[in-house]
Amino acid sequence: MHGYGPTPQQQTTSRPSPATLTTVRVILVTVTVLSCGLLGWVAMLRLAIVTRRPRDWVLLVVVMVLNAALFAFIVSTPDDPDDMSDASVLLMLLWIVALLAGVITYYLYVEIRHYSSLRSLGSPAPYTATATAHPTPLPYQQHPAQQHQHQHQQPQQHHQQPQPNPYTVQTPPPTPTPAPQRLDQVRAELDELSDYLRKENREGEGR
Repeated sequence: MHGYGPTPQQQTTSRPSPATLTTVRVILVTVTVLSCGLLGWVAMLRLAIVTRRPRDWVLLVVVMVLNAALFAFIVSTPDDPDDMSDASVLLMLLWIVALLAGVITYYLYVEIRHYSSLRSLGSPAPYTATATAHPTPLPYQQHPAQQHQHQHQQPQQHHQQPQPNPYTVQTPPPTPTPAPQRLDQVRAELDELSDYLRKENREGEGR
């Protein structure tokens, strides 16, 4: 038989604190900006590992391809900025700004929303093992319906009167025995009555 008791809990990985998450986000955004978007794939890799969604993995590959293409474009441009055409400069600036804005905005929005949803639902973060806790029933706990029925039966028990048992034999109360003085008095009266009757009989015979 299995008794009620605390179930063994498995070790769980604690969710990062808000301060830790903020620090990681600041570092990744700073690295992305200082590298002119060439290291934006680091933030996307972090996001794909956290959310574990196929869409984020696909976007990670897209960002890596864009970073590789931007790096190849920068390498192919002349070393002297005066030799670059206005179209090349404008294209490179637009490319860097779009990459920075897209990576930073998408990374911050999705990660903040992900952890907010986990906090609101009370579920653990990814890569955590949870143990199912079985509720321990309280001793002598009754169902509300049983409690109502028990309370309903109590007034009825107070109103019921005890009924006599037909199978019980009722013994008559004991008759009190006359006292000895009473017996002597009765005997004396009987003797006097008998003497009186004898005298009456003798007088009647004498007449």
